[in-house]
Amino acid sequence: MASWNPEQYLKFSDERTQPCRDLAARVSVPNVRHVIDLGCGPGNSTQVLAERWPDAEITALDSAVEMIDAAIPAHPHRRWIVGDIAKWAAEEEQQFDVVFSSSALQWLPDHASLYPKLFARVAPAGALVVQIPSSLDRPAFRLLREMAASLAWRRWFPTGRVRNWHSHDSAFYYDLLAPLASRVELWETEYFHILPSAEEVVEWYKGTGMRPYLQAIEEEPERARFVAEYSEKIRAAYPLRPDGKTLFSFLRIFLIAYR
Repeated sequence: MASWNPEQYLKFSDERTQPCRDLAARVSVPNVRHVIDLGCGPGNSTQVLAERWPDAEITALDSAVEMIDAAIPAHPHRRWIVGDIAKWAAEEEQQFDVVFSSSALQWLPDHASLYPKLFARVAPAGALVVQIPSSLDRPAFRLLREMAASLAWRRWFPTGRVRNWHSHDSAFYYDLLAPLASRVELWETEYFHILPSAEEVVEWYKGTGMRPYLQAIEEEPERARFVAEYSEKIRAAYPLRPDGKTLFSFLRIFLIAYR
């Protein structure tokens, strides 16, 4: 199956983009001329940055060619790069007024090494601006881990086969960046997405967190069975509200480190 499916990801475009909008609105950097969007996906976050800083030159980078291919047609004049964020942070010399990443860095390990390297790419008076999910212990993600470890499914998930998210608590990021930055802003927001059914929670994770699990299962009938079993567990974990809707909570960490 494909590494990323832009159409699946954008089924929840408004919900996925709102944290990006909230983050960009908080940035206070004067004279923004150069911005990079790390983990730009299909371009929804890049569009937010273009609206926030219409006079800036915006570069967008993502490791998935499928996402870049989906982003280019709407804005072919922008600079789109297929590349790895960690490699870019280690090798790039250009600095940007805003180094921005919304819901991407959780896919990369070793944040203790990565974040200082990203901050080094920030120009004087600029900012490193990041948002990542912090929902690893919520039912939707916990159920995936429990299924992978179960007797029924563990043959597909030997050690190291599943690429889970990487995140720490907010204090970790403060302690990491405070010695480097002139000022650090840090907050958490829990979003409550009102979805028409629990099945939509499954559709949400098909576009992101469930992908590594489905990729590890090599047989299509087994993938379908995995999704069906997960869907049954999700219906129990996210019961319908009296109005027939499902409340899907999602916690995110935000940080802005100013140079």
